[in-house]
Amino acid sequence: MPASAETLREAIMAAYATNPQLAAARARQEALAEAPEQARAPGRPTLSADAGAGYDRLGYGRAGSASVSAALPIWTGGRVPAAVRAAGEDVAAGAEDLRDIEAAILEGVVTAYADLLYNQQAVEVARVGIERLDAQVAEARSRFTLGQATRTDVAQLEAQRATVVANLADAEGALATAAAAYRAAVGQDAGALSAEAIMPAALPADREQARRAAETANPLLLRQRRTVAGSVARIDQARAERAPSVDMAGGYGRGVRLSGGDMRTYDSAASVGLSLRLPLLTGGLVPSRVRQAEAVNRAERFQLDAAMREAVRAVDAAWAALGAARARLDATVTGLAAADVALKGVRAEYGFGLRSTIDILVADQSFRGAQLAVASARADVLVAQARLLRAAGRLDVDAYG
Repeated sequence: MPASAETLREAIMAAYATNPQLAAARARQEALAEAPEQARAPGRPTLSADAGAGYDRLGYGRAGSASVSAALPIWTGGRVPAAVRAAGEDVAAGAEDLRDIEAAILEGVVTAYADLLYNQQAVEVARVGIERLDAQVAEARSRFTLGQATRTDVAQLEAQRATVVANLADAEGALATAAAAYRAAVGQDAGALSAEAIMPAALPADREQARRAAETANPLLLRQRRTVAGSVARIDQARAERAPSVDMAGGYGRGVRLSGGDMRTYDSAASVGLSLRLPLLTGGLVPSRVRQAEAVNRAERFQLDAAMREAVRAVDAAWAALGAARARLDATVTGLAAADVALKGVRAEYGFGLRSTIDILVADQSFRGAQLAVASARADVLVAQARLLRAAGRLDVDAYG
């Protein structure tokens, strides 16, 4: 590949900056972040003003009034603090949801990159194979003219070439599909991708480290922990409905009347006082809400256990897949080197009449198959790395830095 080939990190940075799904998730999180402020509002003073004017036909003429009123909650029975805690936990859970959405999008970018990289290499393998077979067909025809080969030898090579041409057509179709998926994931058309293997800096060194990372950083697991904490706060919020509340309220008002050209001003009025609200009988509503909140809390705790198991399962599965992909890559690289030596040797021996056309065809097909196997294994390693990073809670924009 040329030195200016697009790297995986460049693709991730482009997707992180322009992906509309990620931008929408960020906007939803910003909206959710307003919940604690709204939960604090019932515990803060409020001020309002009212004014009115009218006309009647009973001889009173026109009249108007204006008033200002204020209220200051003194004691809310714990309603506001519990609501603020619940809203704060919702925001924290939403932040973990945003992290998981970001990781899912970046995993999709890595998958699209790996798929496109494989298909680019598959097209290149087919093109080079056609060029190699063109030379082989030309050589066979020359040998046929000299009486050193048969028409069957030429036909076999031409048939092999036709097969590779068909493979090229399939590869180009798959490449167009992969390019469209890449464009949707990254937000821009891809050039030649870099086949250089990238070792993510945040990749866990072993399975135990990956498990520990998942327990402390897996976004789905952390989200569920926040959800459990929020359900506890909602139990307190439901119980607070049984507690008394005390408010201080005050107001000031004044009215005027215009009749017969004369304006009369009424005396102003002001008031201030305390109000106590004590729920005595709620028809069973408050106890029912408390029981409901407690049941939801139990359910969320069970979900937390399930999320822990799923996090460990995802890490173990991703670690096993990565190990298999790495082993497959090592084996295919070794096989490619052997297939290259075999193809060169068979071609050299064919020139001395020690090998048949079938030997050439088998060696050529084995070499192309080994090239595709290496390309596929490299793509599998990239995808497996991304899945392990996501399961461990480490797949973010800096993971490939």
